[in-house]
Amino acid sequence: MAKTSTKKSSAHKAGAAGPSERTAGGLDPQFLRRVVVENIYPEIDCGRFPIKRTTGETVLVSADVHTDGHDVIGASLLYRRQGEPQWSEVAMEPAGNDRYTGAFTVHALGRYEYTVEGWIDRFTTWRLEMSKKFGAGQDVTSELLEGAQLVHRALQAGGTGADDRDVSRHAPLSPRVEQLAQWAATLGDPALSPERRVVIALESDLQHAMAARADRRRRTRYDRVLEVIVEPERARFGAWYEMFPRSAGTDATRSATFTEAAARLSYVAGMGFDVLYLPPIHPIGRSFRKGPNNTLDAGPHDPGSPWAIGGEAGGHKAVEPGLGTLEDFDRFVDAARHHGLEIALDLAYQASPDHPYVSEHPEWFRRRPDGTIKYAENPPKKYQDIYPINFESEAWQALWHELKSVIEFWIGHGVRIFRVDNPHTKPYRFWQWALAEITREHPDAIFLAEAFTRPKVMKYLAKSGFSQSYTYFTWRNTSAELTAYFTELTQTEVREYMRPNLFANTPDILHEYLQRGGRAAFQVRLILAATLGASYGIYSGYELGENVPVKAGSEEYLDSEKYQIRLRDFDDPTSLAELVARVNTIRREHPALQRDWGLRFHPTDNSNLLSYSKRSEDGADVLLMVVNLDPATMQHGFVKLPLSDWGIGPERTIEVRDLLSEERYFWRGEWNYVRLDPQARAAHILSVQLPAVLGAEPAEPVPA
Repeated sequence: MAKTSTKKSSAHKAGAAGPSERTAGGLDPQFLRRVVVENIYPEIDCGRFPIKRTTGETVLVSADVHTDGHDVIGASLLYRRQGEPQWSEVAMEPAGNDRYTGAFTVHALGRYEYTVEGWIDRFTTWRLEMSKKFGAGQDVTSELLEGAQLVHRALQAGGTGADDRDVSRHAPLSPRVEQLAQWAATLGDPALSPERRVVIALESDLQHAMAARADRRRRTRYDRVLEVIVEPERARFGAWYEMFPRSAGTDATRSATFTEAAARLSYVAGMGFDVLYLPPIHPIGRSFRKGPNNTLDAGPHDPGSPWAIGGEAGGHKAVEPGLGTLEDFDRFVDAARHHGLEIALDLAYQASPDHPYVSEHPEWFRRRPDGTIKYAENPPKKYQDIYPINFESEAWQALWHELKSVIEFWIGHGVRIFRVDNPHTKPYRFWQWALAEITREHPDAIFLAEAFTRPKVMKYLAKSGFSQSYTYFTWRNTSAELTAYFTELTQTEVREYMRPNLFANTPDILHEYLQRGGRAAFQVRLILAATLGASYGIYSGYELGENVPVKAGSEEYLDSEKYQIRLRDFDDPTSLAELVARVNTIRREHPALQRDWGLRFHPTDNSNLLSYSKRSEDGADVLLMVVNLDPATMQHGFVKLPLSDWGIGPERTIEVRDLLSEERYFWRGEWNYVRLDPQARAAHILSVQLPAVLGAEPAEPVPA
């Protein structure tokens, strides 16, 4: 027989053998690996993409591990930080129907790897069969000798069954060699009664010792190594506030400076926000500059759109002169950090006709047959002041490196969070490459995808490396719409790779619900965004109830801040700033609102009432939200409580406290009455006073 090569790729090391692995002589020894490892969860697209976690979170892994016959199986979850030579190991527990589960916690930023391996547990198989025979009154003399042989082999193998596993052990094997030898001698000693030898065979210490020395030379390791991206907590939980710094002054005829904008930081921080998001702060082009309400006849003093990036003062690595200098920006970032705010910067890969790229690298743009550069369009919208970049140009490699360097430049100036404009209009491969390169050097960087696009495109961008994604929340307004959409986001495989960030409005989107619903509509959407999602945001002016569209049927604002400087009266007595601050305080005080996975919806007898709860990972913190989705009319009805899920008997009285009003209610039984008048209160955020700490709900959705 020809000599069989033992060299394999790391992805298939110790994996299941297939027909392609036959040797020239016929059969491969790999065929003796009888255990099958399959259907691992979580695994995204056959391992092509990593799942996502933040530091301190748990990865719960399950897999089908089975074999022919009735042998007992052992299974382990292997994990390590990417680049480490050895795996750490966690024993997996049977969960029924040949399913095994195990978990590990990720503590460091960057990437982790995990996989599963299974093997025939010959000692436990022997132990089980022997005990059955003994219990049935059968002679087990021969079985006891077999047990002695198994222990002798484990003793001779020296701890790992003489295999070549690359798994580290964090504690010395126990018990001592002398104890193993004594057990082997006892099991094989014919002078002792079978009863005495069976008692020794069934000792838990012996079972543990043999498990530590299991013979795994014919183990099967899953044929793929799966990955986890570990990001900062802010990628999972945070409240965002969007502000145009040029509107932070007192003179509508000129841009405010970063120094003036810094005076607004205490206001934003006072409302309890974590992230201050700035639209592009770069020089704005003059060619085809847009005037108020997106008109084509801009005056000499109109500031233009910040998304028309590039002018005489520079491009993506420069600051609009009206805002100040790069040093002024650095001081602004420091001041924000002093107020407990992180700065998120808009990343828009496009250029005005005046951008240095246009003259220095004309090959980076797509041209019409007449030689002119095409401007951007999103019919019926036209952006004459913006040139899209051609990611497929002949000089694409230099272009891609330049665009990556833009991110690195702003990271060098203290920015770690980027809101990416229209990522769905750029190649997937660019994002996969650029985001992987950036996070390899800067694992604390966070990227939010502004991808209001088709569902599969949005999901693929999330798989490609974006930390968070805008969602369809803005256009989900009924109970049925919200329930279906957020069930998908939080209880299916989608949650493993796509984190939602729920913006209640943006400079581009003023939904009809807000246009027509008045102040109560703004309260409803604020509370929904802040409690359905662990991450949410509002655009400046939301708290003031700005709701006038440029025309009927449009989602664009009248006098949009995208094209002009807007001064606001933030001291308006009708402002919702106090409510915003209260809601953000609740979010910080309650772990249940700091993650997405604890969300569950509950039945009501009125479709205008949306009822849902969130619970913390340890189960101790439970909040129940009841929201009136009708901003114009009082709605009332009965809400069904999930008492059995909460570990509460059906007739027990429970206390709930409204965190918005501090009122207390005592409810009894599953169905309880709620009345919400939007002119007085649009919603309840109720803290459920549990009789005892609950166990955590399963962290894993049921695989399809």
